Amino acid sequence: MNPALTFRKTRIAPTPSGFLHLGNILSFALTAAIARKTQARILLRIDDLDRDRATREYVEDIFSTLRFLNIPWDEGPRDYLGFETAYSQLHRMNLYREALEHLRESKQVFACNCSRTRIAALSPDGTYPGTCRYKGIPLDEENVSWRLCTTGEEQVQVKTLSGQRIKTVLPPSMSSFVVRKKDGFPAYQLTSIIDDQYFGIDLVVRGEDLWPSTLAQLYLSSLLPGNNFQHSTFWHHPLLMGPGDRKLSKSAGDTSIQYLRKQGKTPADIFAGIAAMAGYQTPVTNFEELLQAATIF
Repeated sequence: MNPALTFRKTRIAPTPSGFLHLGNILSFALTAAIARKTQARILLRIDDLDRDRATREYVEDIFSTLRFLNIPWDEGPRDYLGFETAYSQLHRMNLYREALEHLRESKQVFACNCSRTRIAALSPDGTYPGTCRYKGIPLDEENVSWRLCTTGEEQVQVKTLSGQRIKTVLPPSMSSFVVRKKDGFPAYQLTSIIDDQYFGIDLVVRGEDLWPSTLAQLYLSSLLPGNNFQHSTFWHHPLLMGPGDRKLSKSAGDTSIQYLRKQGKTPADIFAGIAAMAGYQTPVTNFEELLQAATIF
């Protein structure tokens, strides 16, 4: 990484659908460490539009865990009340609706009434088979999602932290991806780029499993007037894997920071454990040492 490289702002963006786990902390710690090296401010952005799973308990776990591990943030809520009154994504619904209306008016979306079960039956790998693309289902019909019109030839370019510009195409897994869910709420791919535009983010650090999402979001950004997400810089870090090369998840309670704290683990213990799981060879006791041990740049 160029030592003279600077950014305005990056973000830590947890979803309060479970207790934060070791994989989350790897990503947040690397984000904070890169921010400090590049003079970027750190925003805490909590993505809470999955209203069926987002709970107060999980939101408060975010504040508690970040403070316990001394992972800093410069902007965003400091407690649950501050989050609910000023930072919940519900406060930005008008921005999401404006973006969706633009996509509708420019005929960039179509309605789909397929269930996940039906898509899985038609396409074992989960790729959307285009079932509803030409059915002409009204966008205002109940219980339909809105999918972006794609052809598989969409060109995208990713500006990386190393200075490369990777040119590629939208992957099959993101064919006709959802921008509005069946419940009427905007989908993650749309809310994420609208939020990053709103908060002035120009550096995005995320796991390598989100590479397809990055490509989808870059393409979507190019369709929205004035959206600057496509000009952001990205770094996709390797993931922590559990037994059997299983990706860590919030359903695996034994990797949650809450569980480890109850077992008496200190912040230094937790960072050392993350470094060991990642295969780093040097001692690690805090978020800045984690980036040094990663020797990515």
